Amino acid sequence: MPVVRDLRVLLRLRDFRNLLAVRLLSQAADGVYQVSLATYVVFSPEKQATPAGIASAMAVLLLPYSAIGPFAGVLLDRWRRRQVLLYGNLLRALLACATGVLIVVHVPDWLFYASALSVTAVNRFVLAGLAASLPRVVAADQLVTANALSPTAGTLAATAGGGLAFLVRLTAAGSDALVVLLGAALYLCAALVSLRLAAGLLGPDHPPGHRPPSLAEGVVVTVRGMVEGLRHLSERREAAHALAAMTVMRFCYGALTVMLLMLCRYAWSESEEEGLALLGLAVGASGAGFLMAAAVTPWGVQRLGTRGWITACAAGAAVLVPALGLFLAPGPMLVAAFALGLATQGAKISTDTVVQFRIDDDYRGRVFSVYDVLFNASFVAAAAVAALMLPPDGRSVALLLSVTALYAATAAVLGKRPRG
Repeated sequence: MPVVRDLRVLLRLRDFRNLLAVRLLSQAADGVYQVSLATYVVFSPEKQATPAGIASAMAVLLLPYSAIGPFAGVLLDRWRRRQVLLYGNLLRALLACATGVLIVVHVPDWLFYASALSVTAVNRFVLAGLAASLPRVVAADQLVTANALSPTAGTLAATAGGGLAFLVRLTAAGSDALVVLLGAALYLCAALVSLRLAAGLLGPDHPPGHRPPSLAEGVVVTVRGMVEGLRHLSERREAAHALAAMTVMRFCYGALTVMLLMLCRYAWSESEEEGLALLGLAVGASGAGFLMAAAVTPWGVQRLGTRGWITACAAGAAVLVPALGLFLAPGPMLVAAFALGLATQGAKISTDTVVQFRIDDDYRGRVFSVYDVLFNASFVAAAAVAALMLPPDGRSVALLLSVTALYAATAAVLGKRPRG
């Protein structure tokens, strides 16, 4: 297979292997840490999970990506990237240990969230550093392949880390702190592996006499760039419509995720372990939908166009959410988790394609920064809205119908536009 052959060629490169190992360990730790936070907030026996608590946890996990993401490059262009990988992972290991201690001593929620927020904030710099370092360890003609394989491997590592966290949590009673410490150990391993890369290998290289912009200048340039990206996006209507549709669909997916968490915790289970097992099945079903989307989206886009495929994904979700969700039973909701994973990821793949093809190259990075902010902020906003609408057990016909209406409206608006 071409993919296996390309990966074998890349793995012969020592520096690529080392950078990939840092990515795999770091993102596996991310998966462990994120699942540990979610299970502690929702499934710990000593905590009474609420939609507001779940919304707070999602804000901790995702807001750093929105608030810090566009500005990460400002500092990454001033610091040695190998040092970012080393000290970033060391710092996260230390902070994760602190989070584990806070869990054991049962501190107030705000202090726990502050500790968790610090870990996820550092994560944004590490991921950006990994992406920026890739051209320094592969040849120019191998970069496209490396860009395709490395992030995919990282995503699989994060998924495996999350699965490991579920397994530890299910097999060891009262193991919330233990799971967090497992994540800390993986962060430490990622830091140690980064030492196998030469300190100056990953750049950036500054010619003699070069003065990088000050932090304040970099922030101003970043903000100005995002404003220019928004202005350019407003002139590319097809990309703007696709991005707006993706934002709405991500909002719907976020609201239903909070509802599913509450149902697993209170409505469908008599114990935390049973609820956690149900949640693991739901996450697996949604992940299978994501993988299916990767397989069928090229076929759908070829026949319907990118706009037509996004429309089909939104319309399918509008039909399936009430058809499956109104039962408020585990079986139909697991099917819905698969279908919504497929629809959401199918729309995202199509939106990525539209932005890549319809946005001028000079503006593409700035528009993707806007995209990144909208993608994560919409999920957090959905959690906040769900917190206001959901009852304690998560059973809410009103939320299901509201989400259905948003999906249907998205499909109707896109359906009126010419396909692209």
